[in-house]
Amino acid sequence: LSAMAFTALRVELSCCICTDIYTDPVTLPCGHSYCRLCITRTWDNQEEREYSCPECRCRFEARPNLKRNLRLTNIAESFQSSHPEQEQVGIPCTYCDSPVPAGKTCLLCEDAACICVSCSLAGEHRGHQVETLNEASEKKKEKLRNILQKLTSQREEAEKSVQNLEELRRQVQGKAAGVTEDVTALIRNIREEPEALEKQVLNEISRQEEQVSLRVSDLIRPLEIKKEELSRKMSDIEKLCDMMDPITVLQEKESDRDDYCDAEEDTEEDTERQRFQYSQVLSSRSFSSGRHYWEVKVSESGRWMVGVVYPRDQSAIGINSVSWGLGRGWFNNQYSVIHDSKLIQLPHSSSGQRLGILLDYEVGRLSFYELCDPIRHVHTFTAVFTEPLHAVFGVYRYNSSVRISGILCPLK
Repeated sequence: LSAMAFTALRVELSCCICTDIYTDPVTLPCGHSYCRLCITRTWDNQEEREYSCPECRCRFEARPNLKRNLRLTNIAESFQSSHPEQEQVGIPCTYCDSPVPAGKTCLLCEDAACICVSCSLAGEHRGHQVETLNEASEKKKEKLRNILQKLTSQREEAEKSVQNLEELRRQVQGKAAGVTEDVTALIRNIREEPEALEKQVLNEISRQEEQVSLRVSDLIRPLEIKKEELSRKMSDIEKLCDMMDPITVLQEKESDRDDYCDAEEDTEEDTERQRFQYSQVLSSRSFSSGRHYWEVKVSESGRWMVGVVYPRDQSAIGINSVSWGLGRGWFNNQYSVIHDSKLIQLPHSSSGQRLGILLDYEVGRLSFYELCDPIRHVHTFTAVFTEPLHAVFGVYRYNSSVRISGILCPLK
């Protein structure tokens, strides 16, 4: 055969997996042939259980039964027997002077020398552990396949990591773009609306200042009332001290009692005065204008109520739309307010026995103060008063008491 024909025939008789002449060739259903050992290892080492032809990629539903190709076996063996030199000329013996084909490789020598049969039997490698070139080649290929599989897995992991990092970068870029847009819009608004921002800040300062001023005014108002009352009492006492007639002094002192009321005393009134269905008393003085202030001393226990009322209704304080009251005893020791039958518990707990009551008729405000140190604002009713009001005092249990300790007096 010519060199070209020899090469073409050898290619046809070579396994495409190991590239050697067929050894025990088998033919797949697609028509392609392989060494039995080569195709068996290929299918055993693959992860997927879908079997296919390595050359044409034809897939089989089940692993095909490998049938020996007798004709191809005979041709391959005939070719190997008739062309032994051409078959083994590829790897010569490392130690022979003439190009003798190597048949084995020494496992003890570090250089993995390829030696011929003669050298393995009588040469320097006599007694060494050797194996055939085909066996060594298959082992090498097996190692390379394992390395290739590991490298493939590493490459897939690297690709997955790259994809994850790319996705992270896109997310970061998206967030950065959103933040940039928000900051740009914020800066634009600050540049375009500085006056509006300044106005908003000044309004907030004014609002807080007004709130503080109102709180201070609520604390100052009862003190001013107390101051006026004390000044009036001092003036009355000074006048009494300057009088020479003891009878006049005694009469003037008794007249002071006209401005006091004690709910512990008998609450029965004469027939000309209006009666209540409950243990309540009404001031003889009415208020239809101006500002008025009075103080009461209440019991630490029991149930009582103080406030103002239109005298045309005889119901209990607050159980109608014409009376306003503050009391204690409905929620243990906490204050409560009532109007139009709506009883509301206040967060304040009673810490004293003296209360100051301020009525501003025209403004429509009825305020209650606890006369402790410091004075504490308890509650304020707001309403539109249309009829003369009377101060009202009610006790609803046997151990309750309400006593007027300050004079009912008009204020400027």
